[in-house]
Amino acid sequence: MYRRRDSRRDQLVAEITNDLRRYSVDAQHIGHAFAGLHGLNPTDLHALIAVMDAELLGTPITPGRLGEQLNLSSGSVTALVDRLERAGHIRRDRDTADRRKVFLHYADRGAALAREFFQPLGRRTDRVMADFGDAELEIVHRFMATMVTAMREHRDTVRAVRPDSPRRPAG
Repeated sequence: MYRRRDSRRDQLVAEITNDLRRYSVDAQHIGHAFAGLHGLNPTDLHALIAVMDAELLGTPITPGRLGEQLNLSSGSVTALVDRLERAGHIRRDRDTADRRKVFLHYADRGAALAREFFQPLGRRTDRVMADFGDAELEIVHRFMATMVTAMREHRDTVRAVRPDSPRRPAG
């Protein structure tokens, strides 16, 4: 919509940009539906996603790291973790090497709720990806990973701007 479409490449870039925006909005709606169904607020949902992502990478997240990712104070993280633990979504586990360190994990109940809600979406995405060859999926994966990095860099830049500081024009 906001991009020139003089060439096929320009058209593709505009269409991909619009597709990413629509995907993002639809993903937010799905996440909010899950959150609403289980009495979670948006920050709760972001926390659960951060815990899940850390587990998928094999590096469980600490409350301190969760606070950094969500841009929350330590007091807010404690309240958030307490609330999610009471609701059965996550659990705290002490590090076996350093008992002072705490890791956050998906609790069985929370994982079961997420599986039940998101499995139909998983089946749909599996069907979509089945139509693409390995080489195509490699390209899509590289594209998506690079886009995620760009989005996170922009997120961090936006977070760094203080509302009380005057904005200066670039140049």
